[in-house]
Amino acid sequence: MSLWLVNIVLIAIILVIAGYELYIRIMGKRSAKTLTEEEFREGMRKAQIIDVREKDMFDAGHVLGARNIPYSVLKQSYGSIRKDQPVYLYDQKKSMSIRAASKLRKQGYKEIYLLKGGYDGWTGKIKKKTTY
Repeated sequence: MSLWLVNIVLIAIILVIAGYELYIRIMGKRSAKTLTEEEFREGMRKAQIIDVREKDMFDAGHVLGARNIPYSVLKQSYGSIRKDQPVYLYDQKKSMSIRAASKLRKQGYKEIYLLKGGYDGWTGKIKKKTTY
């Protein structure tokens, strides 16, 4: 009987994870357009590039030209993000930037774009904060 219970728990966990992944994908498609690295690079000069990872990860390496607005303080930072310019978001992979895009969309931002693959997939120029 206990093996049966373990199987039910494992199936429930798998269903929850799959449901969450599906929810994130749907939320991402509703909130922002995903750009390939090439498309992201082409539009960077006309956009606000925002890294939504925490400061320590940003300092360890980030897309050249990006500014750091961690997801954890995004609500307090709406005033520093212009609504009249495209917003390019990224994080390590993509799930946190999807949530950030959803919040920005609810605040009235229209042109929101996500980097496909996030920072992990970025092969362009980066900047690292050097510590002495």
